[in-house]
Amino acid sequence: MTAHPVPAASPPRITVAMSVHDDAATVGAAIESILAQTFRDFEFLIVDDGSTDGSGAIIDAFAAADPRIRAIHQPNRGLIASLNRLVADARGDLIARMDGDDISLPGRFAAQVAFLDAHPDHGVLGTNTNEIDEADRITRCTDLHPLDHAAVDAALRHRSPVAHSSVMMRTGVVRAVGGYRAAYRHCEDYDLWLRLSERTRIANLPDRLLLYRRSSGQVSVRHVVEQQTGAVIARLAHHERLAGRPDPTDGLDRLPSIAGLDALFGRSGVASEVRGSLARTIVYSREALRGGGLDLLIAHVAAGGARAGLWRTVARLIAFGDVPRALRLAAALLLPSRAAA
Repeated sequence: MTAHPVPAASPPRITVAMSVHDDAATVGAAIESILAQTFRDFEFLIVDDGSTDGSGAIIDAFAAADPRIRAIHQPNRGLIASLNRLVADARGDLIARMDGDDISLPGRFAAQVAFLDAHPDHGVLGTNTNEIDEADRITRCTDLHPLDHAAVDAALRHRSPVAHSSVMMRTGVVRAVGGYRAAYRHCEDYDLWLRLSERTRIANLPDRLLLYRRSSGQVSVRHVVEQQTGAVIARLAHHERLAGRPDPTDGLDRLPSIAGLDALFGRSGVASEVRGSLARTIVYSREALRGGGLDLLIAHVAAGGARAGLWRTVARLIAFGDVPRALRLAAALLLPSRAAA
């Protein structure tokens, strides 16, 4: 990574890294929650990633009032490029992630610094969270994040067990793995945790020190199929590295289509494995079935993939009021697969 010019003052303990794109309704409260931290030895880098809703002016107003804040304005480059810029510019030996629509509770940084100082073998530390909705109503999170490294490592085989915006991580170890990777758009954090787990320990604090905002427009809703596809490929790449083989996704700007995965990984069956893994998860997601998930299910069936339970998915689509998609899936289930033919 290429570093950018930074102030000459002595480095702070923490660099807070926030990327903002059109978060005018929430970014002020997010910034205030960082400024209210009881641990105050930090710099606060905020990238305004081409916002058009006035977010930049809000950030500038806070920066004018608090010298710890440095506003970085740029044309829209996307979250991954923005985060890598923040990692490159960080002067603290710890990086604290924060999103422009979440809220950090006042004791978050103090608790994380204390843990990391006491556990030098840990490079990544998240916290548990409560959830808030678009109206700032708090809904207690029932999916507790695993606490110790062994539990986090086990969970990584199936999902991301760390809330990205709750994380504090050692700057050196993040730079050592190359930061975030452009190919893993919408699941860049999960890919990073997998790579970091290969060289450091990861944990979560039991305390709920972040209010995580759920909204209809967030990535996990709008891009659920792409996100889940990338997550499956990230796990495959992780297994390649653990086996001592090169990671075929390293250096890619974008992942290939599922059909291109056999060629990328250099063996047959990878595409079918990915479709099968996705088919077992997207059948429960209304958002996925409304998007590209239905096409993926149909391709899975046509290629001879397991059909168990998919008639229940037809019924689920009908219950969602999506009869045309239900009929498409039913027609695919009634046809013989290409493998059978």
